[in-house]
Amino acid sequence: MLTVVGVGPAGLQLMTPLAKEAVSRADALVGGARHLAQFPDFSGERCALGANIAEVLAWIEARSAQNVVVLASGDPLFYGIGTRLLAHFGRDNVQVIPGVSAVQYLCARAGVDMNDMWLTSSHGRAVNFDVLATHQKVAMVTDKRCGPKTIAAELVARGKGHRWMIVGENLAQDDERIHWLRVSAVVNDYEMNTVVILDER
Repeated sequence: MLTVVGVGPAGLQLMTPLAKEAVSRADALVGGARHLAQFPDFSGERCALGANIAEVLAWIEARSAQNVVVLASGDPLFYGIGTRLLAHFGRDNVQVIPGVSAVQYLCARAGVDMNDMWLTSSHGRAVNFDVLATHQKVAMVTDKRCGPKTIAAELVARGKGHRWMIVGENLAQDDERIHWLRVSAVVNDYEMNTVVILDER
């Protein structure tokens, strides 16, 4: 059985009991280095997940008779590895246990409701900033290539510098920081982050 488990933005504190139970029953764990490090007492096989997607898929296929758990940041189906695994192995062969997404977590910490919010990601994707600029409330999972500074510059170029940007940095970690800034004032680089963009504070 293949199970994809959302572990939340960081650490184990936001994992659901169902997710923890799936890990405890696993014969093998797949995940990024920081996810695997959360389970130092796990005695089964481990497979590091990075840019080696094809290799990891083959590794999982070779263990089809075992309980394999893939650890994913946040919610595995919100621009996560879960979508790729469902496409490759089929819906009938993959169980997904959702986790708290970085967007959910940031909105909760910042006191922003998610009603009418447009959700997107710049993580490994080209962003259509013309479309983004038309929405009054946006949440975006970012990456190093397209983070808050780049997003802000694109919005300023489209006359949206007056908007607010909430930058959630190192969410759910000890060094978590949440910044409220006018888009025009976002000029710094930030560590691992998610952003929310609002017309009004």
